[in-house]
Amino acid sequence: MQRDPAARSVAEVIICYPGVHAIWLHRLAHALYRVRLFLLARIVSHISRQITGIEIHPGARIGRRVVIDHGMGVVIGETAIVADDVLLYQGVTLGGTSLNRDRRHPTIGPRVVLGVGATVLGAIEVGEDARVGAGAVVTRPVDPGSVVVGVPAHPIAVRQPAPIPMPNLEHAMISDPVADAMRVLLERIERLEAELHLVRGQQSARSGVPEVLEALARESATG
Repeated sequence: MQRDPAARSVAEVIICYPGVHAIWLHRLAHALYRVRLFLLARIVSHISRQITGIEIHPGARIGRRVVIDHGMGVVIGETAIVADDVLLYQGVTLGGTSLNRDRRHPTIGPRVVLGVGATVLGAIEVGEDARVGAGAVVTRPVDPGSVVVGVPAHPIAVRQPAPIPMPNLEHAMISDPVADAMRVLLERIERLEAELHLVRGQQSARSGVPEVLEALARESATG
């Protein structure tokens, strides 16, 4: 109710929110997984996927007050850890990069926001209060409070930790590093062109002095 202004009532959230349903069914699947009923746990997970469009492996550890907004296409791997108060948008992937049976999925810290289509790969950690921009591909650890964007993702800012467990949802405030780099290059090109124009003008002025002196000498000789 706090994270989604579209939620009008508790009944609406309970009945109509697939992210809530996915979390509930995952609690059941994870309990079965912990007592080594792996097949039954996977069956519950599979049913949850069919109902909600959200795939959470029964082995994943999901914290409290995790919100999956819309959620369609979200994939969370077996060894992933999602801490409290995390917000995930649709299409988020917490994937692995190894075939070994060990930790191979990300750890997401408290109060992290993962934008639409964000992909976090490998046994890396996304620090608390970090934001991952929409469409970013994260393959390296993310410092607490950082804002990362791009493919591959890289930090563009460091925010102060949130005083209360509510994420900053102003995705429009995330700058475009490609556009910033292009703007810097264009400004540099304009400056270099201005300097080149000035140098050429000075060279033309110096080369014109002997020509003027020769013309004056010819006029005085004929006169």
